[in-house]
Amino acid sequence: MEIYLDNSATTKVCREAAEAMMTTLTTNYGNPSSLHKKGTEASRMLEKARECVANALSAGKDEIFFATSGTAANNTAIFGAAAAGKRRGNRIVTTSLEHPSVNEAMKRLEKQGFEIVRLKPNANGAFSPQELMNAVNSQTVLVSIMAVNNEIGTINPIANLKAAVRRANSSALIHVDAVQAFGKIPLNPGKCGIDLLTVSSHKIHGPKGAGALYVRKGVTIPPYLVGGGQEKGMFSGTEAMPAIVGFGAAVAALPNLTSELIEVRNVRDHFVREVTKIGGVHINSSADALPYIINLSVLGIPSQTMVNALSEMGIYVSAGSACKKGHRSEVLTAIGLDPKRIDSAIRISLSRWTTKEDMDCVAEAIDSIVRRIRR
Repeated sequence: MEIYLDNSATTKVCREAAEAMMTTLTTNYGNPSSLHKKGTEASRMLEKARECVANALSAGKDEIFFATSGTAANNTAIFGAAAAGKRRGNRIVTTSLEHPSVNEAMKRLEKQGFEIVRLKPNANGAFSPQELMNAVNSQTVLVSIMAVNNEIGTINPIANLKAAVRRANSSALIHVDAVQAFGKIPLNPGKCGIDLLTVSSHKIHGPKGAGALYVRKGVTIPPYLVGGGQEKGMFSGTEAMPAIVGFGAAVAALPNLTSELIEVRNVRDHFVREVTKIGGVHINSSADALPYIINLSVLGIPSQTMVNALSEMGIYVSAGSACKKGHRSEVLTAIGLDPKRIDSAIRISLSRWTTKEDMDCVAEAIDSIVRRIRR
């Protein structure tokens, strides 16, 4: 038996997405830019997928632009917003806990002369609303803060970002990396005053190779890549139709997010009760974190040792972000964890198909590994 619990890295493709992809690969395989019948069929499928993503975000179809990944969408949003606003100012406000696709972009902009203000988190990984208010000023051109942290599951109050910008009398654009939030908690960027928002397919049981950038109507940013002008010039290059169509199908297959969140929280809480009975186990995620993500430490057992031991038993977890291999977690360091807890931390990320029985098996497996290694 296998228990897959690395869903924050990637998810198993759902049946609906796989079937839609197969149709696109074998039947409706035309280029959506072609003007013949096959191209028209492909274009129709492209727009259907766009509508699915738009509906999930309570957005308009013309506000959704397909990218090859969440990373591509994040880079386009950040570099585009910086370029659009550089005549008005050079300050960008973000946090010290962002995904590498945001953090590395910020480092590059810093070298180009932008002032990057990184909000410091508290012990739960959350930033202070007051600190955000103090950081945004009239020279701020971009505020970029993730909706859900990909390592510890902290949920940020993205609905409050617009208020900070207004209070500073700033024209800054607001960007939210919602890759870990999309498909798990309700999102409505238009209602929250968010200008740019990133989502990804392979985190919600869609295929790899597709992401999307929401660009609020009326917002204009230059593209990061140029070419044939696909996606209204935002992401040039022939659209990856099988991935995009699969993405749309995965979005259409999402369950009711509110009821699903309750179910997953029950599974998470049950597991936390069981696993913390084991000596030396500490939960690094806060109680109000997204329940799909559980970061925990088993003191005395290095992260990779635990990951390997669980893998041999058919249980798949990770030692941290799959996008930052071989490095001590910057997130766990930033929230002030003891190095011993950081070096023994693992990330367990659930899906909507994870059961209490699965998590009982995981708790038992961790207990057996601890007994064997500490013996």
